[in-house]
Amino acid sequence: MSVTQILLLIAAYFIVLILISYFTGKEDSNDAFFKANKSAPWYLVAFGMIGASLSGVTFISVPGAVETKQFGYLQVVFGYFFGYLVIAYLLLPLYYKLNLTSIYSYLKDRFGILSYKTGSIAFLISRTIGAAFRLFLVAKVLQLLVFDKIGIPFFITVIITIVLIWLYTFKGGIKTIIFTDTLQTLFMLVSVVITITFLASALDLNSVSEIYTNVTKSALSKTFFLEDINDSQYFIKSFLAGMFITITMTGLDQDMMQKNLTCKNLKEAQKNMVSFSIVLIFVNILFLVLGLLLTQYANQHGITAKKDDLFPTIAMLPEIGTLTSAFFLLGLIAAAYSSADSALTSLTTSFCIDIIELDKKPKKIQKKIRKRTHVLISILLIIVIILFDLIFKDVSVIWELFKAAGYTYGPLLGLFAFGIFTKQNIKDRYVWIIAIIAPILSYILNKYSVDLFNGYQIGFEILIINGLFTFLGLILIRRKQD
Repeated sequence: MSVTQILLLIAAYFIVLILISYFTGKEDSNDAFFKANKSAPWYLVAFGMIGASLSGVTFISVPGAVETKQFGYLQVVFGYFFGYLVIAYLLLPLYYKLNLTSIYSYLKDRFGILSYKTGSIAFLISRTIGAAFRLFLVAKVLQLLVFDKIGIPFFITVIITIVLIWLYTFKGGIKTIIFTDTLQTLFMLVSVVITITFLASALDLNSVSEIYTNVTKSALSKTFFLEDINDSQYFIKSFLAGMFITITMTGLDQDMMQKNLTCKNLKEAQKNMVSFSIVLIFVNILFLVLGLLLTQYANQHGITAKKDDLFPTIAMLPEIGTLTSAFFLLGLIAAAYSSADSALTSLTTSFCIDIIELDKKPKKIQKKIRKRTHVLISILLIIVIILFDLIFKDVSVIWELFKAAGYTYGPLLGLFAFGIFTKQNIKDRYVWIIAIIAPILSYILNKYSVDLFNGYQIGFEILIINGLFTFLGLILIRRKQD
């Protein structure tokens, strides 16, 4: 595709999103922005959450990682499924019972104001890093494919990316995002299917059964790693990490839970969560199959692109065809924005509700404060993404994202676990100290684990360790029972 064609495609895509925003954002109220008036259909929320969960990171990094990590990521995905069940039948009932707008309000009721603020700040840091990782990846791809060729520097690409998100979310908020996520998820899945179809044809695989045979016979499709407990991909480690990543990055994340809390009642929210978790397994399998076929195609045609560069490089080759390239771009943009737009909205929600306590402000200025916060969060994301461009070179972004999540979400995991599974109270004023010490101890343990534990390499389970350190720290500051 030419640069002009790509720019026209991007422009058309965002015109559609802005039109959706126009029709869904007519009610410019805080209730619609934060909770969609609690009227969202569960099936739309479920379908849209697929795109939000996968994001541009999965779209690019999961296929690109198959060459070195085979189908090992599927072990993490199986853990996801059980994590979603915990969310559906443990966390959602709690959130609906308390009728929460921000899920971190639970910490205020359970422990006190400083625990509440600590949890909120942990989320703000976690989601800012996560959203920035996702947008960074897509901005780099767009830079490579389009903006480098017309002389636009990377920081301008990032600004344009964030401004476009702001344009279609600043009025309708979560109410708009439920509908845009549905459209974006559709684009993403169609893109993957079309690319798989082309690659299968190019590799002389002319039926689903031939694709299946090719995948199962390939060494790249190895899924379960049970041989070496010291391997970072060892099954138990990956499975438990996937489960706890889901519990924290979805169940304790204002972004993902805000969508679930827009459903009419608990039963519909649970239907959304369970159906979504089942579909997500098959969608991730599609991405892994895509990665295997991309790797085989690259080897067959002497293409040297690796990791996160593999899919974009092949998708934009002239022989791929304009249609496949167009759907790749649509899928990439859709995957990125379905995650980033809801992140921007949830960050705005958490900052307004949890940090500045918007409901305590005079009603006549609440909307103005919300809109200013939305702008400030947008600027923050721009700054963080530009910093990432200076820090990360030649990495598979999904693995870096999960590493970051292990350190930033761990305190949330420990706080909620202590609140739900114990009846003890704590000295609220010391919670923030525990939330700082736990990630530091986790980092030190991770750095020296190979020497300390006879070659044992810590993987994604750093999240569990971090949560455990937080939990143990809370035990140390618990109040003595009368």
